[in-house]
Amino acid sequence: MKVVLFCGGEGMRLRESAETVPKPMAPIGYRPILWHVMKYYAHYGHKDFILCLGYRGDIIKNYFRNYDETLTNNFVIRAGQEVKLLGSDTHDWQITMLETGARATIGQRLLAARPYIEPDEMFLANYSDGLTNAPLDEMIRTLESSDDVACFLAVRPNLSYHFVRLDETSHVCDIQNVSESDMRINGGFFVFRRQIFDYIHPGEDLVPGPFKRMLAAGKLRSYAHEGFWASMDTFKDRQVLWELYDRGDAPWQVWRNGSKA
Repeated sequence: MKVVLFCGGEGMRLRESAETVPKPMAPIGYRPILWHVMKYYAHYGHKDFILCLGYRGDIIKNYFRNYDETLTNNFVIRAGQEVKLLGSDTHDWQITMLETGARATIGQRLLAARPYIEPDEMFLANYSDGLTNAPLDEMIRTLESSDDVACFLAVRPNLSYHFVRLDETSHVCDIQNVSESDMRINGGFFVFRRQIFDYIHPGEDLVPGPFKRMLAAGKLRSYAHEGFWASMDTFKDRQVLWELYDRGDAPWQVWRNGSKA
């Protein structure tokens, strides 16, 4: 399946580490988070990527035009110059770079990608700022086995805040950690049928407008994931992911342990 990646974010809350770098290019180890997301999809056999560019799209273009395989692959160097790679990350990837506007919404970016997706019946999409070890094959089958239009990864929020329930006099009736509640959030990993385009109006975002229309039509479902998921919205989030990477304990790197379950 084709994989649509929304790469237009500025990453304002990451600016301590990335002055003018678009959010998908904020690094974790040797590679940007965008690369980690793409490796996840490639592990499951989905290697035809459509990058919906926005803020500083030139940086993303230049990164892949000048991609250095030696950073994450073993190689032999001869006579100090000739390099023979012993592995490759992207040799069988196809990447379409698509300018979709610096201020476009996610819905607008997806509509701009439509000519590059159709006539495919189904495709994948991602916000490009989150990582998971969710079994992608199972998530795809969840939509394939239904007549729904969209399926998204539903995860427990990894936040330290608390839900508070009050009575009519503002006394606290209940308090519960967000991560321990029954509430889930949209994890930013999507499987769509091409009918999704019938639910998106010009100029609007993907959520909530189109999602509410699918919900009303009974065409929206989710895949509940209990395993690892993390987003990189702040400098602190990035530090946490870096620490996992540095310890060699990066659950999202399913391509290293060979897991597809």
